[in-house]
Amino acid sequence: MIKQLRQSFFQVFTLTSLWVTLLLTVFDPNHSIRMIYLWNVAGIAVIAALIFGVMYDALWNYFTLKPVWNIVITSTLNILGGMAMVWLYSPDMFDVIAPWFPGMWLLSIVLHILAFYFYAKMDNKKKVEELNRILK
Repeated sequence: MIKQLRQSFFQVFTLTSLWVTLLLTVFDPNHSIRMIYLWNVAGIAVIAALIFGVMYDALWNYFTLKPVWNIVITSTLNILGGMAMVWLYSPDMFDVIAPWFPGMWLLSIVLHILAFYFYAKMDNKKKVEELNRILK
């Protein structure tokens, strides 16, 4: 389990670092970046890796909480981590979107519920096909 979580962490960390670097290149190509801002990019990558590489994987694959708790925890961590990443990217952008926090949290819960039911339906369908294949 630890090996899997560590591997997921570094995969998400690397992809997020590349993604933020691409965003900075596309949207602000002429701006010179101070060295301290590179630590902000690393912080964004660490937050994304902890949430999407470790917490999501641990909550949905290893922990035995009820789905409603998984949805509430992942939605809350997703929004809090997203807000922290936006603050690290641009404090001015954070000030613009901060008043929308409750709406974003509610939308995150609704989207996590929809994703859970979609995933559960697909997982059940796959298990039914597997059982039918075994019975033949």
